[in-house]
Amino acid sequence: MKKVLIIGAGGSLAQYVIEALKELNDVTLTLFARNKNSIAKQLADGCTIVEGNALNYAQVKAAIGGQDIVYVNLAGNLEPMVQNIVKAMQETGVRRIIAISSIGIYDEPLRSVLIPYRRLADTIEASGLVYTILRPDWFTNANEVNYTLTQKGEPETGTAISRKSIAAFVAELVQHKEVHVNENLGISKPG
Repeated sequence: MKKVLIIGAGGSLAQYVIEALKELNDVTLTLFARNKNSIAKQLADGCTIVEGNALNYAQVKAAIGGQDIVYVNLAGNLEPMVQNIVKAMQETGVRRIIAISSIGIYDEPLRSVLIPYRRLADTIEASGLVYTILRPDWFTNANEVNYTLTQKGEPETGTAISRKSIAAFVAELVQHKEVHVNENLGISKPG
């Protein structure tokens, strides 16, 4: 069984990721959220729920210990949160991280709203952890799985992507931990 921790489990994208991962036979989920009530009951069923704040290092480290994969889906003051996550992973020996950043973090000039997402990517890339960073386009609620990937350094292509598409790709990464290792990928709907 793969033990997966979802940090930011109350978010709108995380809900789709939880659904996709619950369909896998060999995964146990721990859901980390500031407010456990932000996670719908049907999503929480069968999962371990941890109420905590990613800005609180002790809470982050306690949740990460014993996990196999950490999926990070946060917004807000990202830099200290990601620093806590990286440090906790390094100290507990958990190596695999999948993190959501944003499209446009390598544009020049960098828009101020994207600075935290760029810092998230830079921190994880410099961490020595086994990472996959996803830079999605805007999210939609479309009921489809249709995505294209671009490598860091390639022009970002495509259009707004469904949360369901991102969740399907995250499930693929969890199922096959060895694919897209140490890659920073743009993900969007083709077109």
